[in-house]
Amino acid sequence: MIRAGVIGFGLGGTVFHAPLIDAVDGLELAAIATSRSDAVRAAYPRAAVTTPAALIADPDIALVAISTPNDTHFALATAALEAGKHVVIDKPFATSVAEAEAITALADLRGLVLAPFHNRRWDSDFLTVRRLLDSGRLGEILLFEAHWDRLRPDLAQPWKESPEAGAGQLLDLGPHMIDQALLLFGMPEAVRGDLASQRVGSRVDDYFDITLHYGERRVVLSSSRMVAAPRPRFGIHGRNGSFVKYGLDPQEAALRAGGSIGDPAHGIEAPADHGTLTMADGTRETIPSERGDYRQFYAAIARAIAEDAPVPVPAEDAVAGLRLLTLARQSAHEGRVLTV
Repeated sequence: MIRAGVIGFGLGGTVFHAPLIDAVDGLELAAIATSRSDAVRAAYPRAAVTTPAALIADPDIALVAISTPNDTHFALATAALEAGKHVVIDKPFATSVAEAEAITALADLRGLVLAPFHNRRWDSDFLTVRRLLDSGRLGEILLFEAHWDRLRPDLAQPWKESPEAGAGQLLDLGPHMIDQALLLFGMPEAVRGDLASQRVGSRVDDYFDITLHYGERRVVLSSSRMVAAPRPRFGIHGRNGSFVKYGLDPQEAALRAGGSIGDPAHGIEAPADHGTLTMADGTRETIPSERGDYRQFYAAIARAIAEDAPVPVPAEDAVAGLRLLTLARQSAHEGRVLTV
């Protein structure tokens, strides 16, 4: 049994890391570092409530999951790796490429498992997209569009509105969207970025639009906090046809509403949210969505620790994604396309 501890019990800790670790065979949720002791005792009475320093120093903890404000990820990950712990870091993996490279090198030096929590690889919609692209039915992909929109005009808690803390939409949802694009298409040749702060009083970017160039192909990743009627989650257009899909994977919403990972229907999309394939001859077909399952991430982490199996998301993938996000920000600032 691999004893695991979670640092942070906000949205990431309560909705993702703690319940996922608790649900995976081979992992034991042994401790949670937070000031919200009552919430922990109500949800996980067997888990110790502690501090980040004490959790990292605990010799019985083998795996540390970090789900704290963005600008604390580097220091906590460094401390945990230096203490000989395997580490999972919520996105963003770090707030700079230099920090990401430093903790990756440290993990390699110590022979420890280090992984970014890019759980969106196990979204129902993205699994469906991968299956469809692997089938070749769309032919050569010319335009790939991914949107992740919300209507959240109000300002969030202070650290999420602080550019100094590495906050903003680009580092919030950008790592997931870039990661998915890199999985499908690899590194692009060039990138163009556009950022804006559209909410009243906002100090951080709450809108971004990134275009990745792959020869004739364009991959467009866009997100906004000021969209009441969301755009398609995926719009994929090839020489043979198009696939359009609305709606987000249901796992986060179910867990936030108090649902259980053990529910037989967990991760299964409603038929109304399934995407539509339109072929060049006009024929249309509903494509059933794959079942999403974030447990696969932590199950693979357990195997990587216990059996030296591959890490589910290599740290190098997060470093590559941060390089592209950094270029996108520079492109937006300079108003030009940048070569990768």
